[in-house]
Amino acid sequence: MEELRRNGAPLTPELAAAFAAVPREAFVAEGFQRRDGSWARPGTAGFRAAVYRDDVLVTKVDGGTAVSSSSQPSLMAIMLAALDVRPGDRVLEIGAGTGYNAALLAALGARVTSVDVQADVADRARAALAAAGVEGVRVLIGDGYSGAPGESFDRAIVTVGVAGISPAWLAQTRPGPVVAPVEHAGTHPVLAVEGGPEGPVTATVICPSGFMSAAGPLTATHPWSHPHPVSSGTLAPFAPFAPPRWETPLSSYVYRDLWYAAGVWSRRATHAALPDRELSGVVLLDERGAGGAAIMPDGSVLAGGERADDCGAAAVEIVDRWEAAGRPPMRAWRIGLRLAGDPRAPIWAPATWSLPAQP
Repeated sequence: MEELRRNGAPLTPELAAAFAAVPREAFVAEGFQRRDGSWARPGTAGFRAAVYRDDVLVTKVDGGTAVSSSSQPSLMAIMLAALDVRPGDRVLEIGAGTGYNAALLAALGARVTSVDVQADVADRARAALAAAGVEGVRVLIGDGYSGAPGESFDRAIVTVGVAGISPAWLAQTRPGPVVAPVEHAGTHPVLAVEGGPEGPVTATVICPSGFMSAAGPLTATHPWSHPHPVSSGTLAPFAPFAPPRWETPLSSYVYRDLWYAAGVWSRRATHAALPDRELSGVVLLDERGAGGAAIMPDGSVLAGGERADDCGAAAVEIVDRWEAAGRPPMRAWRIGLRLAGDPRAPIWAPATWSLPAQP
C-alpha cells in the first residue's frame, strides 16, 4: 500500500480495503510478460513479488504487440477514486483486461458489467473472477463502442485508450461520470467526462497515463487528432536548437503538464523516442513525420529534419507560453468535446481547451 501512496494513489480507507481484499495474483494465473520479453509464470522465482509491484503486467501479446494487461495499481486507484463508486452503484466497464479492476469495483460494493471485444480475454477474466470468488460482476463479449445496449448505469470506466467518448456510454450512464483515458499528444490522459449523448459534453483531466489503444471507431482520427507516437529510429538526427532554461529539470509529473499544454497548442505534438538519446518525450513532428523539435525537461529544445528551424521556433514559443501562463497543471484545463470521427459511429472528441481565470 505504501508504494501505491508514494506513486500518487489517493487510498481512501475503502480503496485500501479493496486492494487488500482482492489478490492480484489470482488474475494472472497464466503469467505475464516481463519487461525483457520473457514470460513469468506462477511458481517461478520472483513471480509473486513482481505481481505485487506497482507496475503494469502484460498478459496477452499479439505479433509482438501487447493487447491486454493488468494496469498499474496506483493508476487504477487514481481512476477508481475519480469514479467515486458507492455501494450499490451500477458500473459499466469497457475493457475487461484480467478482471482485476472489476474485482476491485465489486469490493467497493459496485455491481459491474464489463465488456470486452476479445473473446479469450473475456473468458479468462470470467474464469479468474470465479476462481477468486468475486460476485456481482458480469463479463460480456461485445463491441465496447456500444457499451451494454438496453441497460443503464450510474458510472462508467474505460480501461483502454480511446480517441473519444462513445455516445452510447453517455446514454447508458446517469448521472455519471465516464472516466476514460483519451488520446492527447501521443499519450492517454485520464478524463472525467460529463454530459448527455446529445451534448454538451465537457471534461477535466484526472492524471497522465499511457494505455493500449482500442480498435475501431473508438480510435478514429478527427480534426483535433495528433500524430501517432513515433518509434525509435524513425526521426532524423536532432541537434541543440535552444539552450536549457531551468537549472533543475522539471520532474516527471510537471514535464507531463508541459507536454499536455504542447498538445493543446499544437496539433503536431506527439510522443517520440528521440534519436541518439536514451529517453523519450514530447516532439512537434513535421508534416513528413521524419523530423521536428523536442522539448526537454530542462526547457531546452532539440530540432532536426527539413523543418528544424520552424519546428524549433514553435517549440520555444510553447515553452514561453506555458511559463507565461504560470505553468498550468494538466488538471487545470477545462475541455469541451465535439462529435467527430466515423460519421457512422461518431465519438465525442476533445476539441476546445480553456484555463479558468486566475484569482
